[in-house]
Amino acid sequence: MSEQLPPSAASSTLSRRTALAAALAVPATGLLASQAVAAPDTPSAQVPAARRPQPANALAPDFGPNVIVFDPSTGGIQAKLDEIFKKQESAQFGTDRYALLFKPGTYSGLNAQIGFYTSIMGLGLTPDNTHINGDVTVDAGWFNGNATQNFWRSAENLSLSPVSGANRWAVSQAAPFRRMHVRGDLNLAPNGYGWASGGYIADSRIDGTVQPYSQQQWYTRDSSIGGWLNAVWNMVFSGVEGAPGNSFPNPPYTTLNTTPYSREKPFLYLDGAEYKVFLPALRTNARGTSWGNGTPQGQSLSLSAFYVAKAGDSAATLNAALDRGLHLLLTPGIYHLDRPIQVKRANTVVLGLGYATLIPDGGVTAVKTADVDGVRLAGFLVDAGPQRSATLVEVGPAGAGASHVGNPTTVQDVFIRIGGAGAGAGKATTSLVINSRHTIVDHTWVWRADHGDGVGWETNRADYGVVVNGADVLATGLFVEHFNKYDVQWNGERGRTIFYQNEKAYDAPNQAAIQNGGIRGYASYKVADSVNTHEGWGLGSYCYYNVDPTIVQEHGFAAPNKSGVKFHHLLVVSLGGKGQYAHVINAIGAPTSGSNTVPSTVVSFP
Repeated sequence: MSEQLPPSAASSTLSRRTALAAALAVPATGLLASQAVAAPDTPSAQVPAARRPQPANALAPDFGPNVIVFDPSTGGIQAKLDEIFKKQESAQFGTDRYALLFKPGTYSGLNAQIGFYTSIMGLGLTPDNTHINGDVTVDAGWFNGNATQNFWRSAENLSLSPVSGANRWAVSQAAPFRRMHVRGDLNLAPNGYGWASGGYIADSRIDGTVQPYSQQQWYTRDSSIGGWLNAVWNMVFSGVEGAPGNSFPNPPYTTLNTTPYSREKPFLYLDGAEYKVFLPALRTNARGTSWGNGTPQGQSLSLSAFYVAKAGDSAATLNAALDRGLHLLLTPGIYHLDRPIQVKRANTVVLGLGYATLIPDGGVTAVKTADVDGVRLAGFLVDAGPQRSATLVEVGPAGAGASHVGNPTTVQDVFIRIGGAGAGAGKATTSLVINSRHTIVDHTWVWRADHGDGVGWETNRADYGVVVNGADVLATGLFVEHFNKYDVQWNGERGRTIFYQNEKAYDAPNQAAIQNGGIRGYASYKVADSVNTHEGWGLGSYCYYNVDPTIVQEHGFAAPNKSGVKFHHLLVVSLGGKGQYAHVINAIGAPTSGSNTVPSTVVSFP
């Protein structure tokens, strides 16, 4: 496409990840500081006392070799950024991980290109404490201008003055743009307006206009924007100052004035010379950024309340740290686990940097939490291991029922992958299980791989993506793709989802393989028949049955027809005519047809 192509024309020629790749002939509230360390010293028996995990030195922490800390006087910053990007630009399934930390101050003349498994973040209490006269860039030159595989990278807690007036952030799933201040425009499309398939902005201020161009769907939460340029299939806003008005399906804007509940992701920062982790406060009916009126609301923990984990630390070591009452800061790297990380204590923080990756070996679950208040899981990737796990992440035990309404568990930028990273990797039955009430799942991508190594209908089989059993759970920014059965199965009462993006599994061999009793295919998002109250806004499901294009998917969504079960702004899309949907939700909504990739929509249900 021409660089001068107008947005309306650019938007009319869109398709999706594998379809595009084929066309391009490329391979497919209340934590008290005293609670943090007040627990009795009860290390796990598996860790000898001499090697008992120690609290971090908050003035001179050892973050390991893959956390690079810059200050404005550091020499050779651009060269170091370029060196890391060269390694990570196309390393989609590589093993290196990096976190780039910028101390408060002003930096000039930088273009930080961000590749796979790389996080860039400022170390101020607010984004404006760390300012770059330059850009933080994601583009898609490595993939011939196709941004649909620009995954697993992030930008956080910086302010930017882009050189051209517009910062380019051309990403798809698992690439959050959090707590950022762009003093100009934000361009979400790759150079040349190539394909891009969705993303996430939160707690950010964009002074100029956000320019999606070719982005198929996007979710923006609790932010402030100067304007929004265009829409393709599914643009969703909650609590965003300056958001366009509600107008789905033409243009397809879904706009909520506020977000019912939100609590921003914990982040590392410098208070003078001391490293701390800030824990943002819970907000009700949130709108705009959490930091726009000065000092953000929340609490700080010294890094001395944390164990700074390194790649190679065992599950026994991590659990021993938790048993001592320490929180976990997972530095970039790969962590093999022979047993779950057990989060037992209320208000525990498990925070990853640079896409720290947990691999459960021997069929174990990677992370389990107790049914306690205020756990914060954030910023890490769980990669299914070679032996099938029944679950990968469990929030609360089965049957959990305690109320956490004033201090919920939050799961933020916790991403799950089944397959893709190796021929022997990637087996799980259910990826993410939410049992605890009032949990907030704020931005996740739960992905059964459709490309990479170790991929096939049975090879990396995973029947369920997200299963919600707890009541009063809120999901903001739910991306779940390619599972063999239900991508999302919601059994808990009073659940809510704001923005959902899904693709059904590409690789179903035939109609019989997806048959669900008398129903043609498993819904992408299934609300249990027993549920009486549920609500969702801005949900989309796509199919691309490239193995057997004759497959018919009965519907994208299935829910009981009850007055308390409500959906707003649903769509289904057949990508290039590879398979079709018969309906949108239950037996409602027109079928998709042909190969024009035109959504079928339902404005409200029932």
